[in-house]
Amino acid sequence: MQTHITNTQIRNIIDLPQTDQTILDYPMRIFAIDLGDQRTGLALADRITCIASPAGLIETPIEREQGRLLINEIVKQFQQQASGPETEIVLGIPLNMDNTEGPRAKLVRDFALKLANRLDRPVMLVDERKTSQLADARMSQSGLTHKQKKQRRDAIAAAAIAQLYLDEPDTSVIDTVEPLEHK
Repeated sequence: MQTHITNTQIRNIIDLPQTDQTILDYPMRIFAIDLGDQRTGLALADRITCIASPAGLIETPIEREQGRLLINEIVKQFQQQASGPETEIVLGIPLNMDNTEGPRAKLVRDFALKLANRLDRPVMLVDERKTSQLADARMSQSGLTHKQKKQRRDAIAAAAIAQLYLDEPDTSVIDTVEPLEHK
């Protein structure tokens, strides 16, 4: 059984200076996704510790059953690791270097809408342009083989997306995809 702590409970537990209370204006947990064709990285972040960590890798191709199998697996991981009203979902969106959106960004937007509808909560789209490079840089001195690095890269990129959102919640979000109302 999971116990969820609300922002109000946290305000009562910790003694933050009034100027630091703004971190409590946001949900405490972040579930980040780095969507890939073959592998999708997951990460969790926490606003109290300001730490984002890789949380897993899903090896379900996005094209299988129009993405339904991947969404099912993401929902399963979300429910196991991060569900609760105090968790936000962020999904990396690949922008072109001139800030325009290409075909891959459209695919991510479509996927975000399916995920938002399935979880009945908004999905924030965060610029992921340099997260894979950051993941590669973090692993460059690790001593891992190429295959081992490849298997960890997407989860580390998801952690970079989460960290970016933690560090810059007001400026890192490109858009928010809201779930459609159920009729």
